[in-house]
Amino acid sequence: MNNFWTRTLTGTVFVIVMIGCIWWSFWSMAGLFLVISILGLWEFYSLLEKANYYPQKYIGIIICVALNAYFLWLVLDTIFSALLLSYMFWLFIPVSMLIFFIELFRNKQFPLKNISFTFLGLLYISIPFLFLSSLAIKSNVDFKHLQEIFTPYIILGFFLLTWSNDTFAYLVGIAIGKHKLFERISPKKTWEGFIGGIVLTQGIAYIISLYFTELTMIQWMIVALIVSVFGTMGDLVESMFKRSLGVKDSGNILPGHGGILDRFDAVLLSSPFVVAYLMLVR
Repeated sequence: MNNFWTRTLTGTVFVIVMIGCIWWSFWSMAGLFLVISILGLWEFYSLLEKANYYPQKYIGIIICVALNAYFLWLVLDTIFSALLLSYMFWLFIPVSMLIFFIELFRNKQFPLKNISFTFLGLLYISIPFLFLSSLAIKSNVDFKHLQEIFTPYIILGFFLLTWSNDTFAYLVGIAIGKHKLFERISPKKTWEGFIGGIVLTQGIAYIISLYFTELTMIQWMIVALIVSVFGTMGDLVESMFKRSLGVKDSGNILPGHGGILDRFDAVLLSSPFVVAYLMLVR
């Protein structure tokens, strides 16, 4: 019972902070995503260290911060010229390549794996949140007035759909789940829960479409389908990572819920597909 109330309290605070920061302003949302990215990278690299791999933890986090700063500078192009932004983009590539040279001086086992895992953390954790941030900026507008071009509704809808799918899949799976979805990776997930999550999340997508009109009803339902399918796959991928490293939770920063990666596993691998779809249709 104590664990139940711990999970409930942590989950409530978590949702309030997420919705509040996304809703409040572009800056609070960007700051939230940066903090989540840094904490997620730290967890990811720390888990690998327990398995005797040594990614460049601090360099990876510095590059994560640089990526977020670059995105913000793109938004604030009235302060930084387009030429400067172009130079920054091309400078970012050799800066990232420094990871290879730094490994020469570290004298660690498995240098190729250390380099690969450093880049993997950035691809797996940092890039998806930058993709998500792009959904908060209206297209074809004047970037001189940031708050006027900021729209949080698609991102809020995305998170509501992700949380709904997780909740419905769990409840349906507990109620009627019999056939294992991917027993080798996650023994508790069932096909009934997976399908139930898809169907019920479609209903949430319809409700969202009535209030968040940036997308049509059909577009919201397709986003919901992408979230249900790839979010579930993201959950399985994170479970695969943890099983391969012999850990139950990615961390303990969220009492009763595990770590950052445990809470955002569905987001990390579904958001790029959502963004790609919306880029095609908007």
